[in-house]
Amino acid sequence: MAKIKFQSLIQEMCTNIHNFVNENEQISKEHIVDYLKHTADLISSISNEEINSYQTSNHNFVEDYKEIAKQTLSSYQATNIKFTELSSLQEEVITECSNVSHIDLPKLTSKFTDIQTNMIDEVNKANSIITQLSAQVKELEEKSNLDSLTKVFNRGALDTYLNKLCSQENIKYNFHLLILDIDDFKLINDQFGHVAGDKILIFIANILKKTLRDGDKVFRYGGEEFVIILNRIEDEQCQMITNRILKLISGNKLIYKGQNIGVTISMGTTKYVNSDTQDTIIHRADKALCKAKNNGKNQVVVELA
Repeated sequence: MAKIKFQSLIQEMCTNIHNFVNENEQISKEHIVDYLKHTADLISSISNEEINSYQTSNHNFVEDYKEIAKQTLSSYQATNIKFTELSSLQEEVITECSNVSHIDLPKLTSKFTDIQTNMIDEVNKANSIITQLSAQVKELEEKSNLDSLTKVFNRGALDTYLNKLCSQENIKYNFHLLILDIDDFKLINDQFGHVAGDKILIFIANILKKTLRDGDKVFRYGGEEFVIILNRIEDEQCQMITNRILKLISGNKLIYKGQNIGVTISMGTTKYVNSDTQDTIIHRADKALCKAKNNGKNQVVVELA
């Protein structure tokens, strides 16, 4: 593991210990030792492939996206030059006509028709290129396993990861699955606009990435929902993390165009059992999420098998 990754991991451990101590009035040496033991087990079990998967995907996505952006700018630049040339030609025609006493109307009409046809052709070419580039971006998102807006893993990555976990005959460690949903997201979009909604999704994704441990996974499940997988974790630690996420999101306000937007979330959590499939564990977490919504929102509900 590179030095920078060790530094990041140690910093994350210190943050977790600090938060753990602050959130528990009766803390003992045994609690700290237990946490460090779990962390040591986690580090020893992580493969190089797991360590580098996110960084590699993110790097490839950024580089490919830059290339598509260059093509887009180049296309717009070429189109803009064409429009400038056509505008100049139109001005020449008008100047030419203003300097003569008699205007040949059929000839003038013909020239303007040519200009209009050329302009329509350029617009069609630009639209065609934009359509192609949009398709490339969509394909790139699918291949990269990253959600383009929030930069966390996408639903395709969740399907692959969860299927791989559930296909193992016996998993010798505990993992919990959480479904997080933004409360009243449609009302926020209606009141502040979809740009504000996008910023909230990015805001929450950033909180999750900063709060969770290196071995945990965050996926954008769709719309305003995220799925979190907490690996190698006991029930008590899972409860601590979910409560911390809940407090961090509700305790922070997003400032958009000078207005404070308060955001809360509801969360459903469940624990993996050996008979689980991808569908059963997600269904159980979703059932817990529905209970959290029906019970008044801004809360966590646990649903066990």
